[in-house]
Amino acid sequence: MKAKKTMYLHPAAGGEAPRIKRRYDSKFKATPAYVATLPDMMEACNDTSQGVHVPIQQVGISNFKLPLNYRTKSGKSLVLETSVTGTVSLQAELKGINMSRIMRSFYDHKDEATTGEWMGKILKAYMRRVESKTARLKIRFSYPMLQPSLRSGLAGYQFYDVAFEGVMTADGRYRRFIQFDFVYSSACPCSAELSEHARDKRDAYTVPHSQRSKARVTIEEADGKKIWIEDVHALCLRALRTETQVMVKREDEQAFAELNGAHLKFVEDAARLLYAELAKDRRVADFQIACSHQESLHSHDAVSVICKGVKGGFSADFSDFRSLVC
Repeated sequence: MKAKKTMYLHPAAGGEAPRIKRRYDSKFKATPAYVATLPDMMEACNDTSQGVHVPIQQVGISNFKLPLNYRTKSGKSLVLETSVTGTVSLQAELKGINMSRIMRSFYDHKDEATTGEWMGKILKAYMRRVESKTARLKIRFSYPMLQPSLRSGLAGYQFYDVAFEGVMTADGRYRRFIQFDFVYSSACPCSAELSEHARDKRDAYTVPHSQRSKARVTIEEADGKKIWIEDVHALCLRALRTETQVMVKREDEQAFAELNGAHLKFVEDAARLLYAELAKDRRVADFQIACSHQESLHSHDAVSVICKGVKGGFSADFSDFRSLVC
């Protein structure tokens, strides 16, 4: 016969009650006096910290979500689900930054328009709350823009992956960045040329290869300048021309084929075309461009990266090409 075993959290087989009683008191109210007695890890001695006592460059929260208000260039207001990452630096003698303080900084200003100035206000607020020297904030969202078809007069919503980032540096500077993903079609110049050769020399019908492609443009706004999401889209469209379509009829599909034929491009062409547009815009202090052409000819992608070349600014150090799959 098996010996009876004590159960701590659940009733035993023989009916014995658990040693520990589990219950939630829904009627209990936390008074200010009670809250004042709660332990605070910020007040614990440093011996409770584990590992080496060294500074941490970033610690905080990632992918906490809330609806935020965004202003369009035309003055309209959009409420969009937003993913937030907020971090601060942590001095070697500190620990337990209390992640909810970062979240509370957002909720204090959640009904305001989401702008670069708004992000700076958030950063300063939670730097004060956690006594940090540096802080950064990144918010990601999907931004809808109504785009017209090429010839039919139809229109449909295109959704753009966008991120705003604000960084408060140790020397007190506030830097603002916009990341914008632009999806376009890239028709291969080499394939088009070989197709015409086959038609001319052998009367062979061919289909030159093209593919859905993505450019990720990350820019730093110049001091005192404002660049809207719609402006970044316009820069990309002027540079690349062949944005993928939403609503199409036959005349639009034919137009898109003609558009691709008029604007053939290799992946290095795409990067240089974007460079040309961004470099001449005074609202853009610095930028990095990463392009990925998801080849229909190959089982791999063609990629390129270019940056403006500002001293101490962006480099061409980009390797997350899988994030450009579209």
